[in-house]
Amino acid sequence: MTTPITYFERMYADSADPWNFESRWYDARKHALTVAALPRRRYASAFEPGCSTGMLTARLAERCDHLLAVDAVEAAVATATERTARLPGVEVRRASMPQDWPDGTFDLVVLSELGYYFDDADLGVLLGRLPRALTPDGDLIAVHWRWPVGEHARSGDRVHEALAATPGLTRTARHEEDDFLLEVFSKSPPPALSVAQREGLV
Repeated sequence: MTTPITYFERMYADSADPWNFESRWYDARKHALTVAALPRRRYASAFEPGCSTGMLTARLAERCDHLLAVDAVEAAVATATERTARLPGVEVRRASMPQDWPDGTFDLVVLSELGYYFDDADLGVLLGRLPRALTPDGDLIAVHWRWPVGEHARSGDRVHEALAATPGLTRTARHEEDDFLLEVFSKSPPPALSVAQREGLV
């Protein structure tokens, strides 16, 4: 089944930063790599479901005109809101995925450490919404932990296999480490373009 919200609420009740995002070099580096992998210099409208305490959100905000970040846990929303309060164009609110997926389209969607918390049904709903949520030139960046975790419905690798099999998404970049997998997908058709092609270099 999809990991219940009470699991996350208990974690945030025990700590304002349950995954130690603020102190671990592992996460600081991973967040920097995630932002560095974005194919475009700037995005008009981005969506980050499962934003947690907003550490990645603050980095993404530097590359986005408008960024909607959501989380299902009120404590996480409060921390992310405080962290991004002075950053222009950032909106943080409470929402549960996939049922509260927002209307409209985005030229960037960021799935960071999220996909393995969903059962087959909820992951199927989320994957079905992704291509429709992207603008014709939109990008999806996904990054997931690869080691086994008891609360995960599937491994990070299985999440990325499901993304790669989703109609309307074409993988354009892949960064693989023992600890995590980071991939970029573009909406298709038309055929996805590389960064050099987008810049008119080839």
